[in-house]
Amino acid sequence: MPARPRALVAVLCAAILGVLLPAAVAHAESRTVQGGRLDWGIKSSFQSYVTGPIANGGYSLTGGAATVGSSQFRFPSATGSYDGSTGAFRSSFAGGVHFVGHRKTDGSYELDLTLSRPTVRISGSTGTLYLNVTSKAKGTGTVTTSSQVPFASLSLGGIDMRGGGNAVVLNNVPATLTAQGAKSFAGYYTAGTVLDPVSLSADVKPATAATKTTTPTPTPTKSAAKKKTSGGTIADGAVDWGVRRTFREYVTGDIAKGKWTLSSGAQDGGALFRFPGGEGTYRSGELTAAFKGAVRFTGAGGLDLRLSGVRATVEDGKGTLYADVTGTDGAGAGFTGEKVPLVTFAAKGLKAAKGLVKVTEAPARLTAQGGKAFGGMYPAGTAMDPVSLAVALTDDARLPALPDLGTTPTASGTPEERTADPSVPAEPVADNSTGGGGGSAALPIGLAAGALALVAAVSVLLVRRRRTPAEASGPGDPEDH
Repeated sequence: MPARPRALVAVLCAAILGVLLPAAVAHAESRTVQGGRLDWGIKSSFQSYVTGPIANGGYSLTGGAATVGSSQFRFPSATGSYDGSTGAFRSSFAGGVHFVGHRKTDGSYELDLTLSRPTVRISGSTGTLYLNVTSKAKGTGTVTTSSQVPFASLSLGGIDMRGGGNAVVLNNVPATLTAQGAKSFAGYYTAGTVLDPVSLSADVKPATAATKTTTPTPTPTKSAAKKKTSGGTIADGAVDWGVRRTFREYVTGDIAKGKWTLSSGAQDGGALFRFPGGEGTYRSGELTAAFKGAVRFTGAGGLDLRLSGVRATVEDGKGTLYADVTGTDGAGAGFTGEKVPLVTFAAKGLKAAKGLVKVTEAPARLTAQGGKAFGGMYPAGTAMDPVSLAVALTDDARLPALPDLGTTPTASGTPEERTADPSVPAEPVADNSTGGGGGSAALPIGLAAGALALVAAVSVLLVRRRRTPAEASGPGDPEDH
């Protein structure tokens, strides 16, 4: 082709691409991220070390964090912002993981590490994962608490983060420990250590249209007043309870190969189930309330357990959670009962504040009748998942938000399969299996369309190339120090 026509074609192509590519970005603007989750195993070999015969420890979860997949933790409730024109992304997630190990004679632990509130910031082709960290230094035992430590460097591998879609989805993003992360990690690893890959999904709200500024109409004083219920009757309420983490893992793992289903209004918050629609009374620290919703666990060997008709009472600082129980265990033994007292929990000093009465993550213990409901899997006194409950005494009091996992579909409606034994001790114990914690292959970002399809295709190849699980152990593992 002659030089002039060839140049003309080049200019025309550039003009077309200039219309197609920037157009998808031109209409984008900084938008709110609300809802979603981050899945990360931190470092699988560290989990194995903590729960193994050397450290002989375990971990517990707080703030709505859950376990999912192979040695991964799920942090819910993404909040932040996304700028489609530049690809800048920032999102914080709720929840935390508390590791303990090397128990001393006085009951304390030499290894004591809490990682919480992960935040991802991305600009260009690189990103950083920040964490709130409370750690006990290896050797000295000095406890340090730091907020939003730049813990790990994230490599996007050239993925173009620009676009205008309604979700950001990243799978298996490589992560390496930073110098500050190594320091806050209590000295167990050095800077540059490869950590487990990070996966996340976050909902992006549509851009808000410009609206005219208007002067708000004054509200009559009496209408603004809180409307209290009469006679101690509660206006609304909810109970949040995950039953028991290792039981959920057993149900969905390689042994039972089962699932759970929710009905009658019950909601899934990842690490817990919410039983809403509370009705009852509260007076002077004492509570009696009933809630809606049911959860049913099913699995191999005849496992079929349904909990419904959840009720809660608090009297003299002691709480009890009841449920109607129907089902059989894996051995075929049946149990049926109404208003069975499943667990007890501490609720001292229960008082109303701003129209709300709350109990937050109260440690719970299985009752003798609760043990029968679980077919004898756990003895009375076994630590179950903590109980949270809230009841509103006024119409305008708002209940705590349920952990928000976002709208992007997961591989299954329940946590992926994971081997776990329901007969483990009361101390929370993680799966001792090793491996990378990587998720399934998926589009790394659901933001491009049309002329950006080529970029998306390249991104898929990049993600697939990164799917190799992280090594289970290495020179930086604690057992090598």
